Amino acid sequence: MKIRVRYRNNTGEVKHGITRAFSIGLTLLAMSTAALLGALLTMRVAIHASEVTVPNLSGQTLDDAADLTHDAKLNLTVENRFYSTTVPAGRVLSQFPAAGVSVRKGWHMRITESIGPQRIPIPDTLGMDQRDAATAIRRASLDLGTLGHIPAPGPADAVLAQTPPPNAEGVDKPEVSLLLSQPMESAPRAWVMPNLVGLSYSAAKARMKDINLPLYAIVPQAAAPAAAPVNPDGTTGEAPPVPTAIGGPIASQSPQAGARVTAADNPHVVMAHAVYAAPAVTTTPAVGPPASTPPAAAPIVRMPPAKL
Repeated sequence: MKIRVRYRNNTGEVKHGITRAFSIGLTLLAMSTAALLGALLTMRVAIHASEVTVPNLSGQTLDDAADLTHDAKLNLTVENRFYSTTVPAGRVLSQFPAAGVSVRKGWHMRITESIGPQRIPIPDTLGMDQRDAATAIRRASLDLGTLGHIPAPGPADAVLAQTPPPNAEGVDKPEVSLLLSQPMESAPRAWVMPNLVGLSYSAAKARMKDINLPLYAIVPQAAAPAAAPVNPDGTTGEAPPVPTAIGGPIASQSPQAGARVTAADNPHVVMAHAVYAAPAVTTTPAVGPPASTPPAAAPIVRMPPAKL
């Protein structure tokens, strides 16, 4: 039986299928790209739609500035009031953000109001107590600024200094800050830490005595001494020296020179080395086993007792 196979040339169909698949792929890619671009454009439009341009408020009255920010869908806050010789009272002296900047709707604009040139003299509150000084400042249509305290002899809450000083001219802000006294016993006494590096411990201690502060010394730990050698006749030789006292000079200190120091800081120094005892020769008979190695000398540390 003969089987006849007939050859069919389908090259054209294959090429047509490939071309069709490629066209479909390009179409899908173009549609995806268009969708992505559309989403980005929509997002950009949405973002910019929620932004507004900051109006120029400089020189405007407070009512006009409020209207401009309201129309721009912005909030307005008067943050400061300053004297000015160029901008009339009741008008905007400065603003933040600056005009022309793009911000989100509902942004809080902060402005400084001009109160015109200084016409009110700064009152003299030196020596007054805090209440009387505050009353004098408010009677002059000024604001009470920062209050500071410092230990000083005399009654508490007395005005020691003020900023700006009495009768000052060319003041920027209608505000007076006061420095008040507080009792001496309410604050620990403090001194300036002297420079002790390079001195002996006795000289440094004398210098600290001038400011009525104790000084503690830390002596470095010596190496563990080896066992004393035993002579042929049974006697022991020279024992290695061990530290016995504070040496010198001072290698470092705490607190550092120039720092504020009180008794609570426990000022101390670290010595460069220790003082060693002179070697001694002993003549002990060799009875029984050799003597054990003496323990290592502990560092000489004079630190303050533990606080209860």
